[in-house]
Amino acid sequence: MEERQVDVAIIGSGSAGLYAMSKVRPSGKSVVLINGGELGTTCARVGCMPSKAVIQIAEDFHRRGVFKRFGVEGHERLSVDVSEAMGYVQDLRDVFVERVISNSTDKMPEGMFVAGYARFVEPNLLEMDNGQRIRAGKVIIATGSRPIVPAAWAPFRDRIITTDDFFELEELPASIAVIGLGVIGLEIGQSLHRLGCTVVGIDIQEAVGGLTDPVAIKSAVEIIGGEMELWLGHEAQISEGSNGRLRVSAGGNTIEVERVLASMGRQPNVEKLGLDAIGVPMDERGVPLFDPGTMQVGDLPLFLAGDVTGERPLLHEAGDEGRIAGQNAVSDTVSAYRRKTPLNITFCDPNIVQVGQPYASLDPETTAIGEVQMAPVGRAIIMAKNKGVIRVYADKTTGTMLGAEMVCIKAENLGHLLAWSIQQGLKVGELLQMPFYHPVIEEALQAALYDLYAKVDAKNPGPITELSPL
Repeated sequence: MEERQVDVAIIGSGSAGLYAMSKVRPSGKSVVLINGGELGTTCARVGCMPSKAVIQIAEDFHRRGVFKRFGVEGHERLSVDVSEAMGYVQDLRDVFVERVISNSTDKMPEGMFVAGYARFVEPNLLEMDNGQRIRAGKVIIATGSRPIVPAAWAPFRDRIITTDDFFELEELPASIAVIGLGVIGLEIGQSLHRLGCTVVGIDIQEAVGGLTDPVAIKSAVEIIGGEMELWLGHEAQISEGSNGRLRVSAGGNTIEVERVLASMGRQPNVEKLGLDAIGVPMDERGVPLFDPGTMQVGDLPLFLAGDVTGERPLLHEAGDEGRIAGQNAVSDTVSAYRRKTPLNITFCDPNIVQVGQPYASLDPETTAIGEVQMAPVGRAIIMAKNKGVIRVYADKTTGTMLGAEMVCIKAENLGHLLAWSIQQGLKVGELLQMPFYHPVIEEALQAALYDLYAKVDAKNPGPITELSPL
């Protein structure tokens, strides 16, 4: 059978694959980008971008609840046209997808993009579903992931929604159970509640949003649980209900709903790749073991990147992994790269953010913790957003910043400030030497840092701790 020869083959044209391509093409090496299924990244089609559009609509509509306190009249007559709102979300989604496609695959020379599914015949040999074979010097697997729906729920699949389905809806269900309260479950569940759906959120964990700090968990559960019903700490069960509804149970609670949103994580897209042919150890999900610094699989000319790894399912991480894999695929030697400080954001209201080392990974004997409650924060009071807590962590001896978990307004911005600081190895005293304007939400972070500073041994020189001596 005739084989096409290339230097690099990239399987998957999502974010990781496109970032890998950005490193391979300038090298001058021959490359093909292979993609089965829909074009456009997970972020643009069914992830980051359309979800933020739904969140914005829901948050703006929900904001009417404070208008009376502000003296704004007429709020009780406001309503939302859900069909129009979802149409707007879909229009934005289409814009984002088209932008990705027009700036990537549409601009590739003829033959560089190959549509279809590939499987391994050998570590360097791929066979397309149309029978074409491609022999590559290096291969990058960036096939992404898909939502998990338990096999036991297959009989109810027509009434179970995932993010692959949600953004195609023209109308929203009157009632829904959101099973899994990580990023997706919290963001979409809270938005559905604010748009008029009856929502119950269910998670087998006692925590939400990936939080591990007990103080932050308590705050998040109280705030979000005060807005919509939460069932925590028990596995969800689904059975047939009455009048076409689904009966959902967890612990001692039961409800009948029109739909279920399954937001229980994602699984790597590896089953069509024929990975048995490469002969390397794999984890329980069927993903080849790899080095997260190099993205290389063993000592093979094979690299992973993006959500297919199941390690850091975030766009900026997929971009970094794509760049690492792409650079190593065109280099004579494989190099390891330092990964960036972890930063996770749930865009619910208030934001939930983890940055750096999570609370669960800290040694309580060597860690100092600073805290501020948002209730008395002036700018937050003015915004009617003074709920939540900020918890910051540092090494007790050196004062070096380690991480934070927070539940508060604009935590998405505060998290970036801390991620930059942690990556630079700054100490809590050095952060307090930075300027803080008044009145801003950043003053809440400043207060948490002062609380933390009092608990570490390392102090700034000089009588005024927040200023550097000349």
